[in-house]
Amino acid sequence: MAEVVRVAALYRFVAVADPQAVRDRLETVLACAGVRGTLLVAGEGLNGTIAGSTDGIDAALAAIRALPGCDDLMPKFAESDTMPFHRLKVRVKAEIVTMGVPGTDPNRIVGTYVAPADWNALIADPQTVVIDTRNAYEVKVGTFAGAIDPGTDSFRDFPDWFRANRDTLLAGKRKVAMFCTGGIRCEKSTAFLKAEGVADVFHLEGGILKYLEMVQETESAWNGECFVFDERVAVGHGLAVGSHALCRGCRMPVSAADRASPLFEDGVQCPACAGTRDAATLAGKAERHRQVALAAARGEQHVGARVAPPGQSSEPPSAASSPSTASAGGFWK
Repeated sequence: MAEVVRVAALYRFVAVADPQAVRDRLETVLACAGVRGTLLVAGEGLNGTIAGSTDGIDAALAAIRALPGCDDLMPKFAESDTMPFHRLKVRVKAEIVTMGVPGTDPNRIVGTYVAPADWNALIADPQTVVIDTRNAYEVKVGTFAGAIDPGTDSFRDFPDWFRANRDTLLAGKRKVAMFCTGGIRCEKSTAFLKAEGVADVFHLEGGILKYLEMVQETESAWNGECFVFDERVAVGHGLAVGSHALCRGCRMPVSAADRASPLFEDGVQCPACAGTRDAATLAGKAERHRQVALAAARGEQHVGARVAPPGQSSEPPSAASSPSTASAGGFWK
């Protein structure tokens, strides 16, 4: 029996004095351990998802935990029947999650963490304004009751949106509570608000995924499903796989109602992107979908069959993007 592939999604905001040296050291260790995936290194920390054998992942994590400030790193683990990445990429970046505001540093200042068990009480407080820091296509799939949707297409848009709407958002409110998928954008956005002079800023510890894992559905303030950056597309309470699919034309999440539309064609287009591509492009996507189906029928995985979520490459920095990836996995966002 083939060994199950172990997938580890991780991030840590920590000061890295020499990102290039760390990158070189980690690439050597991970390559020797037979690990694949993508790991980003920046002055503010590390972020990524890696996959390999149990021994390989243990070796990789030992090297990462040996870095100053990373000794207690606790990744999210998942298992896959097949290797979800084609290659190993260890890259130096300006930020491990891009906001584009110089000086925003969660290592220096950050909001107050709120455990999932205490989140409902915080967002029910009339003195709290609740902000969803994710992008519009994610919010459309599901969000917390009463949360404000910034309507952004990219996390880079969040700072300008907040500054333009600050007075309205904070009118009559004393506290700001923010949330995201796995916690990394929350840390960056709370650091930004604190730097902007907002005093009482809170964020959901572990993100939506931890909330859906820990809070019973009968006690939940969550509506809908949570978009995730892998082939599950969305999850619900208990991290059960949700009802959404991924459009292979525009990479947007597609609901059951969208799939019932006459504009939906599996592997080709959905109502959101119908009419935006020429006939040759549509024919190419249809042929690609046919080849993927033929490969699946043979018990094989078509090269490039995984299509990344909106705005991501085919192997995003933190995606355990395999159809057989366990629900514990996911994209650190």
